[in-house]
Amino acid sequence: MEKLLSTPAPAQAAKLPLHPFWVIVSKEMSDHVRSWRFIILLSLILLTCAGSLYTALNNIGTPSKTGSPVNGTFFFLQLFTATDGSLPSFIVFINFLGPLLGIAMGFDAVNSEFNRGTLSRIMAQPVHRDYLLNGKFVASLLVVGILFFSLTLLVTGLGLVFIGIPPTASEFLRILSFSLLSILYVAFWLNLSILFSIRFRQPATSALTSIAAWLFLTIFYPILIRLVAKLLAPDAGSFPGPGDEPYSYQHTLLKLLRFAPSQLFSDATTTLLMPSIRSLGPLTMEQVAGAIPNPLPLGESVLIVWPQLTGLVAATVLCFALSYVSFMRKEIRSR
Repeated sequence: MEKLLSTPAPAQAAKLPLHPFWVIVSKEMSDHVRSWRFIILLSLILLTCAGSLYTALNNIGTPSKTGSPVNGTFFFLQLFTATDGSLPSFIVFINFLGPLLGIAMGFDAVNSEFNRGTLSRIMAQPVHRDYLLNGKFVASLLVVGILFFSLTLLVTGLGLVFIGIPPTASEFLRILSFSLLSILYVAFWLNLSILFSIRFRQPATSALTSIAAWLFLTIFYPILIRLVAKLLAPDAGSFPGPGDEPYSYQHTLLKLLRFAPSQLFSDATTTLLMPSIRSLGPLTMEQVAGAIPNPLPLGESVLIVWPQLTGLVAATVLCFALSYVSFMRKEIRSR
């Protein structure tokens, strides 16, 4: 009897303390979801995506009752790519608004804790320093992942209602690949804003620096590259071959443009959501000869954009590594 009384109840035994890392993750996720800036950005993304979806539904063709694709047209993929010129497509909105979401969730991740004096209090607890940085990043990434998967499934569900046919397995896998790629793209800007949050004391400074980097890499960098390339472009008559100059010139220009994350994301999403695209660069006549204009399977589309995926992963890992090293060496005591 005494042994039975001394045995802990199953409910009490199940209440084990959470790991400090997951405590930080749950707290950060709760703060993000309840913040006004996240609600405003979420509302903006939902409104713009609803507009692009409405435009896409008005511009795609009518599918047959046998399923998609019809005449090589992937109707569900057109929900993300079709536009009539009045509003950009779904992928263009994600390319433009995704970085703002990542910046908004990371520009004050560390310096706000330092300014409030809570950073030294957290570090005074039995919590490893890297738990705080990793927890903030994982929490933000989980929120972004849930958001994009929910948004993608919402668009797919609305398309199913209005089109009336289910997507094929290939279309659904391409849509999921697009969601994963969007999360990776936002993760780069999230890591970059966290890095600026560590390097700068004031949240306003880190926010302005992150927005300046986003504007430069998204808008001004392609303009500068094309302007410089136009000024330095040689005459076509100086090349011995009839097609040597356009191919080498365009190939070099594309290489320079792909230093921008937005260009990598645009190339990758366009290829994944448009199976008819067989190359992202200029092709010679020998490469075009004998090619059959059929949609590519998902595996071959992934092989085409593999350099872009590798570039985005490398940029994200580099920003995270710089943030990690800077935070581990940072003085956290209040001044």
